Amino acid sequence: MIPTNTKEKIIAYTKELRLPAIRNNYTTLAQRAIKKKTGYEDYLLTLLEDEFETRLKNRKLSRIRQADFPYKKYLQDLQREALPKNAQEKIDVLESLEFIKNGQNVMLAGNPGTGKTHLSIGLGIKACMEDYRVFFTTIPRLITQIRESRSQKTLRTLEGRFEKYDLVICDEFGYISFDKEGAEMLFSHLSLRAGRKSTIITTNLSFDRWSEIFGDPVLTAYPHFCIMRSYTTLCVVHHKLSCQNSTNYFA
Repeated sequence: MIPTNTKEKIIAYTKELRLPAIRNNYTTLAQRAIKKKTGYEDYLLTLLEDEFETRLKNRKLSRIRQADFPYKKYLQDLQREALPKNAQEKIDVLESLEFIKNGQNVMLAGNPGTGKTHLSIGLGIKACMEDYRVFFTTIPRLITQIRESRSQKTLRTLEGRFEKYDLVICDEFGYISFDKEGAEMLFSHLSLRAGRKSTIITTNLSFDRWSEIFGDPVLTAYPHFCIMRSYTTLCVVHHKLSCQNSTNYFA
């Protein structure tokens, strides 16, 4: 049915042009413009600004959904006062997200329950809100995805997506060991981003124990090299742990 009156036409055109904010708000904004005696151009500008802000907000929310975080954690909820002073200063620097702009890596190291995942998700959500493309995964899940895409002959598609993310967060490195094939696949996958895109790795292992996971000194050397050239290495200390439980707060 072809719309006949003005309101129906506006609804039809805004649906066709995909302008939901204008469709939903044009009458309210028109009434406001009448009260303020706003000119036609200013009214049009207000409509366009409203549409833009709505799209920007929705895009940021979409970034968060697509990142696949297991749950939401925010930087403002992190108990910073429980961290050593120099660690607090490093977190402030990380929060600027300069490491993403520069394609640098971050390693968060510490005992289980010390806030590494909280911090990584908080940084990831902040990155999404600043319109960066983010992907969250655990190391075991990533290796499973690589295996499955390899068997289904879709590995190149997976690699293409992995390369394009502005930030990839790899959680739980060191919690589960894997075989040589898994180590080689992880090695190859991480190398796709080296020197170009940022990766955050959370781990409960110090560098000298990484060979326990990779099982090969050669495979261990590459991620070790990437992280040693990283923006910062931060060992997180939770308020329930004493400082004696963690050493070398920064590399």
